[in-house]
This record gives sequence, C-alpha cells and structure tokens, in this order.
Amino acid sequence: MKIASIFAVGWIGFCAIASFASAEDAHTMIVPDDVKWAAAPKMLPAGAEVAVLFGNPTKEGLFVLRLKVPSGYAIAPHTHPADEVVTVISGTAMLGMGEAADRSATKALPAGSFFALPPDMAHFVYFDEETVVQVTTNGPWGLKYVNPSDDPQTSQ
Repeated sequence: MKIASIFAVGWIGFCAIASFASAEDAHTMIVPDDVKWAAAPKMLPAGAEVAVLFGNPTKEGLFVLRLKVPSGYAIAPHTHPADEVVTVISGTAMLGMGEAADRSATKALPAGSFFALPPDMAHFVYFDEETVVQVTTNGPWGLKYVNPSDDPQTSQ
C-alpha cells in the first residue's frame, strides 16, 4: 500500500494540469500538435516528460500515455503490476529483460517497434537519443524497482 500512496502523491501535480479522456466519452482524437507534455511522475528518473492521451493512470481502467525521454536516459530494472503494451513512436528504445541492467543484453527497438510485457516481468530500458514511447495498460499504473535503491523517490 505504501507504493500506491507514494505513486498517488507523485501524480497529484500532473493530474491537476492534464486533461483525461475516459471510456464514457464518445471518442478521443488527438493530433500530434495537441499532445500536452508535463514532467513525468517522481517514480521515474528526472528528465522525462509524459502526456496522458486517454484514461487516468491513477484509477482502475484502461489508459494510454506517451513518455518522452532525453538522450542518455535510463530506467533501472523494474516491474509493473499489469500487462504493458508499448510502441516506439520516435527514436530508439534499448530494452533488456531481467533483474540486472546488462546493456550488452538489450535489443534495439527503433521507431515503429512494438513490445508487450506481462505483469511482474523484470525489464530495463535506456535511450541513446531522444525517444517517445506510447504505453497502453490498465491502472492504477505502478512501477516497482528490482533494487529499491534505484527508486528515484527513495534515493534523493
């Protein structure tokens, strides 16, 4: 429950400025120029931006978000509580599986690539160039670092 509480607090500022579409809406259409970026939640390393396109990551149900990261960005080995479906929109994601961040064991996923991970599958990712990925999953969204000292919320 502690992780959920920390997660919820991290999203308060973001949710205040984001506009969420819901499944009750008739439809949602967003063109690239209408994507509204904000600082990513504190569960991610500093420097990333996020744009919620559909749903609400803090509540139960389907949501879609885009994550924009700068060159040199990395997310240490972690898991998610639900299936995660990801499409690389621009740039290249270097995805690795497992509990140790072995960069030599990653696969380069350029723009247009797709991957899907089941709940609780340990993985890590880094980026050698600015990259945008689109994540589709069910909320509430969570991220649990394999090594708790990698969590930006506790290592500050």
